Amino acid sequence: MLLQVITGTTRQGRFSERVAAWVTGSLQRHGAFEVELVDLRNHPLPFFDGEPPARTGRDYADKAVARFGRVVDRGDGYVVLTAEYNHGYPAVLKNAFDSTFVEWRRKPVAFVGWGNTGGARAIEQLRAVAVEFEMAPLRYAVHVLPDVMRTVFGAADPDDPGLFAPLEPRLTMLADDLAWWMHALATARAPGG
Repeated sequence: MLLQVITGTTRQGRFSERVAAWVTGSLQRHGAFEVELVDLRNHPLPFFDGEPPARTGRDYADKAVARFGRVVDRGDGYVVLTAEYNHGYPAVLKNAFDSTFVEWRRKPVAFVGWGNTGGARAIEQLRAVAVEFEMAPLRYAVHVLPDVMRTVFGAADPDDPGLFAPLEPRLTMLADDLAWWMHALATARAPGG
């Protein structure tokens, strides 16, 4: 089973690089799935302004969108990493979702967020979006609060994944839940499932 970790920010100096390193490492050690990092920086998409992919399926006019669709289609489940910008999630993440559709259907998604409220407001909005995509948004999320962010930024080695140690039990709970849902929904999606 392939679990994709999607970085939802692309700005310079982004905190998500540190979160992505910690999350992917921890999920690989979990051992229930193969883990692939999908960085939206590697998928520059045009601003969405076409026919809704819910109606057109995989008939993408833009090659970059078609490529991104093929990448996320491989996933059996997702962990979306999101900053919280002004009580919401980043526009680049919204654009990535809006540019595709069928690739996400009937798959579980969980979230890791950061910001003033640990990304809680952005994650709540993303859960509603996930439902519209016919995904299964999971209850468990990981919220990186400002005190952890300050510790990471103030550390001698801010790339040390051990700085996230207080959040490890929550990420393990999220991974256990994802493993169950990924298996259940892959079985249901299979022919005759």
